[in-house]
Amino acid sequence: MSEQPVVVAARRTPIGTAGHAYRSLTADRLAAPVIAAVAAEVSHLAVEDVVLGNCMGPGGNLARVSALAAGLGHEVPGVTVDRQCGSGLAAILLAGQAIRAGDLELVVAGGVESASTAPLRTMRGAAGPYPRAPFAPEGHPDPDMGPAAEALATARGVSRERQDAYAHRSHTLALAADFSEEIVPVGGRSADERPRALRMATLARLPSAFVPGGTVTAGNSSPISDGAAAVALVPDRLREGLPGLRLVAGAVVGCDPSLPGWGPVPAVRRVLGRTGVTMEQVAAVEIVEAFAAQVLAVTDALEADLDRVCAQGGALALGHPWGATGAVVVTRLFSRLVRAGAPQGTLGLAAAAVGGGLGVAALFEVV
Repeated sequence: MSEQPVVVAARRTPIGTAGHAYRSLTADRLAAPVIAAVAAEVSHLAVEDVVLGNCMGPGGNLARVSALAAGLGHEVPGVTVDRQCGSGLAAILLAGQAIRAGDLELVVAGGVESASTAPLRTMRGAAGPYPRAPFAPEGHPDPDMGPAAEALATARGVSRERQDAYAHRSHTLALAADFSEEIVPVGGRSADERPRALRMATLARLPSAFVPGGTVTAGNSSPISDGAAAVALVPDRLREGLPGLRLVAGAVVGCDPSLPGWGPVPAVRRVLGRTGVTMEQVAAVEIVEAFAAQVLAVTDALEADLDRVCAQGGALALGHPWGATGAVVVTRLFSRLVRAGAPQGTLGLAAAAVGGGLGVAALFEVV
């Protein structure tokens, strides 16, 4: 009989805008405090592995470096996962698979990104660094995420007005929320740097950011950010009465690389199809708000009730630390459901779109 993986602790750093709050903190210094914090909440067990998502870091198995920096001991290994913006959520799915197989009994999983300190990379013999690694090989579409969001908005008929209204909503909800129970203070900060009071008139005046005459702007896009998030997963039989989120099912899928923002749609549909759950049964949805256009295109297609989506704001307001952001949405689910005392059996959904045409999704249940 397989083990049932349960998230019993979930914490994150405050999220800083790249080049600002955490401009001098390396990725391991962001990850270590949250790894230590979630491990301390399950101190009756020994951490057996650390699975950490990251996109742009220095290499060298960042998960192992961060585990050592967190003081977990020489015996704790670590593995670093790169599924780009889905890395943090994919890391949690991999940890859950190890527990479900019976191979491990306590895994700390999550993600981290320090865009501020990420190294510049240069091809041998090139005159200067390249802007980003390819998401797809030559001969396949490989758009930057901003133009891809614009293409998705056009393809799915998501208007500028709806995008701006959604961005305004994200900031308004985040400003009204209390994140103190999920945040581990780092670098002298105990609150997110970015959320601000926005006016719709201000958003409406912003020019298109990626395509002339387009609808995607700096106001309805997430910023490049620094931050980390981690969760502790254990088998249900070892949680010893701790409330948590049972990982019911997860999926990673591919989609057209020219429209990477569409990825959550087939990923969520696969998870729901495998479990027999409908969107109407899901009480809380956390999707990485990379772009308002992407969130609205996905939620329209899934017929998701927007009142249940990112109900305390999301990456548009908080920030989007690429490798961490998939773990941030699970931490947000943990707060919205477990910390808020939702009844056992309440369902939550986490999802992320990924450059190159991927979608990641996970279904959780309060236990």
